[in-house]
Formats: sequence, structure tokens, C-alpha cells
Amino acid sequence: MLFRSILGLDMASKTGWAIFDSSTHRVIESGVQEFPLKRGESNGGRFLRFRAWLNQITGFLPPIELVAYEQAHFRGGAATELCVGFQTRAQEIAAEMGIVCEGVHTGTLKKWATGSGKGSKDDMMRKAARRLGRMPIDDNEADAVLIAAWAAETYGG
Repeated sequence: MLFRSILGLDMASKTGWAIFDSSTHRVIESGVQEFPLKRGESNGGRFLRFRAWLNQITGFLPPIELVAYEQAHFRGGAATELCVGFQTRAQEIAAEMGIVCEGVHTGTLKKWATGSGKGSKDDMMRKAARRLGRMPIDDNEADAVLIAAWAAETYGG
């Protein structure tokens, strides 16, 4: 199955996102959405805000057909808890909406984008800038753009 409209996600407290059209090989829209921990709030509040935001963004036109994301690293601690929580919510929302959801390992993405599984953030920023026609806001947006482009090449035809 070929997917035309792809949402790429680099999920963390600063989540990079990009909507990619695989038929034109162009980024339609991209950016960074922040989910800071508010005073007195548990990660549950962040998860609720992430879920509401993702429900909204998956309703963009053209309809999202594939959600691709960078797989969480299991290093332990709060950052891992947050990334895994966001990842499971992305899978859940995709399933509810009948959208295919695929993860990509960081090393696989870096090798695809830069030729090395250990490509630097600067390398990834430069590769994303070529696709965007401008510098990305930060490495989160850069990764999301490259995740979406990787998914378009891998699944979009």
C-alpha cells in the first residue's frame, strides 16, 4: 500500500512534526510543539495535552494516511517515560483513526539521511534544511522532517 500524506513525529517535551506529501516529495507543513511540565502536574497532564494536539493535527487536510515516528530509547528515567508515553498515544490515536503507524530506529534514520548511523545533529539539520528550503527551527523539527521523508521513501512509493 502506498501512502501519500505522512505525519513524521520526533516526540519529546519539544515534539518536532512534519506533514509530507509523498507524491510531490515536499513538506506541506512542519514545526515544533512544546509540552512542558506545568507546576504541580504529573506526566499524565502532558499526555492529555499531547493526545488533544495529535487528534487535532491528524485532522489536517489532506487526511494523514501514515504516522511515522522515531522509536523511543530505553535509557530509563523521566525522558524515557515521556517518550514511551507519547509513542503509545500516537499508536493509539492512529489505531482509532484507521491510520497506519510505523516507527524507525534512530540509527536507521541517521544512516538513511546522512550515510552514517552515527550522523550528528548538525548533519541532520543540514539534510532537513535542504528539504525545507530553510533552516529548521531546531533538531526536533529537523528529525521530524527526515522521519516523514524516510517514511515517504520507504512506504510512499
